[in-house]
Amino acid sequence: PRTAVIIGAGPAGLTAAFELLDRTDIHAVVLEKSTYMGGIARTVNYKGNRIDIGGHRFFSKSDRVMEWWQRFMPLQALADPKQTITYQRQTRELAGSTTAAPDPATTDRVMLLRGRKSRIYYLRRFFDYPISLSVDTLGKLGLMRTFKIGFSYLRSAAFPIRPETNLEEFFINRFGRQLYATFFRDYTEKVWGVPCERISAEWGAQRVKGLSITKAVWHFVKKLFQRDRSIGQKGTETSLIEQFLYPKLGPGQMWETVAVEVQKKGGEVRTELEVVRLRREGEHIVEVDARDAGGVTQSFPGEVFFSTMPVKQLVAALDPPAPEDMRAIADGLVYRDFITVGLLLPQLRITEPGQDSASSDRVAKLIKDNWIYIQEPDVQVGRLQIFNNWSPYLVADSNTVWLGLEYFCNEGDALWSRPDASMIELAKDELDRIGIIDQATVLDAMVLRVEKTYPAYFGSYERFPELRAWLDRFDNLFLIGRNGMHRYNNQDHSMLAAMTAVDNLVEGRGDKANVWATNTEEEYHEEKSKS
Repeated sequence: PRTAVIIGAGPAGLTAAFELLDRTDIHAVVLEKSTYMGGIARTVNYKGNRIDIGGHRFFSKSDRVMEWWQRFMPLQALADPKQTITYQRQTRELAGSTTAAPDPATTDRVMLLRGRKSRIYYLRRFFDYPISLSVDTLGKLGLMRTFKIGFSYLRSAAFPIRPETNLEEFFINRFGRQLYATFFRDYTEKVWGVPCERISAEWGAQRVKGLSITKAVWHFVKKLFQRDRSIGQKGTETSLIEQFLYPKLGPGQMWETVAVEVQKKGGEVRTELEVVRLRREGEHIVEVDARDAGGVTQSFPGEVFFSTMPVKQLVAALDPPAPEDMRAIADGLVYRDFITVGLLLPQLRITEPGQDSASSDRVAKLIKDNWIYIQEPDVQVGRLQIFNNWSPYLVADSNTVWLGLEYFCNEGDALWSRPDASMIELAKDELDRIGIIDQATVLDAMVLRVEKTYPAYFGSYERFPELRAWLDRFDNLFLIGRNGMHRYNNQDHSMLAAMTAVDNLVEGRGDKANVWATNTEEEYHEEKSKS
């Protein structure tokens, strides 16, 4: 049989491997440089407390992806007899079948149905995310700031910036300059480390999509009169969804499960093998060389190759080398790196309005947010995750609160190079200073660094289409995944790219335009009339 060599055991790589084994006679060999499955969608276990790197909601407007996830991990039994689930373009009542569904209290291989809540922390207060412009929000902003936001939005709506060339202009056109400066600018610049005017508008078009003040207001008004009870929520803007699926033990559990199923089907998942060379004959890849932890290199020949490794490293590994102009574009691609500081505490200082702060029930007092965007300009932390609210099974002791503080940096810079003990002290001090925790009560802490978490939309990115066109000429090479495509994909987008690439192999299609179209077309290729 033919062999497919797949570089990387993240969502895209493992999806490609399973699809190949399930639908073709192609043998799949996955090469992963680490020891874990899932890439940045892995779960890190620290003394029984689990970390989800960046937060991974299992939600997609693609029925294909929603059904695929539940094939490996079925949805939990639900108490609500009126709850429905939407996939394969059908809404199905779960009443009557709940007794057959797995119970997370007794089964690990199960998807939880979780409520989504995220807010912005600004001026030492909470604001809805996305901004709802409710009475509560307007009251916190104050009359003068509200007036400026409204006037600024009307002006942007009447006189939009054309052409729209950068991310700052993208945000201003949809929210107005004042709201952009209040709620978007500081956080976005924390994430990327550069001013918004240096970032391509394409990032906003991909990540924020159709969200605007008008959409946010309409969603708020619609919620007053009706509630979308289906898990699919296909008519809802992604940033506005209110529930999602989540593996009991975090996202890594899904990809560890898929890796096992890949091997059951006869595929190979090889770890601690870093690809260092892709040998090519003209525009055809013939084999890859991978180096193990001991420095020994192994060769893996194949007929088909899937790459999720960073494009920058892929091009540098080609032998014979890529043309000089293609190498220059690849060398100029920029990535943003990431640090999570885990803090374990008995409780937080902040509570929901109306809660009894004197109550001894610490779990009941815990705020319900999955994550909080920290907009405060006087601290470096960008986002705060509360892992208890992703899944209670991520926390070893239910009487504790397990937090993840997210810092964005560049590999090798001052923040990245900061010793772990110093990084922990910074995290404790910042959350204490803005009133979220009492740093004296921290029970335990850890630091996790992740390279190349976010492919950047600046540097040589404006010339990336040239590099993409050149790489697409390789007839048996498919670029998939976030870093493989140098595109800020969610895991479902990465999976869809992998599925589409396998579709092309099955159908004998040589053109790769449909792979690159993933996450750019309306409803992820779903026809609205069939949704």
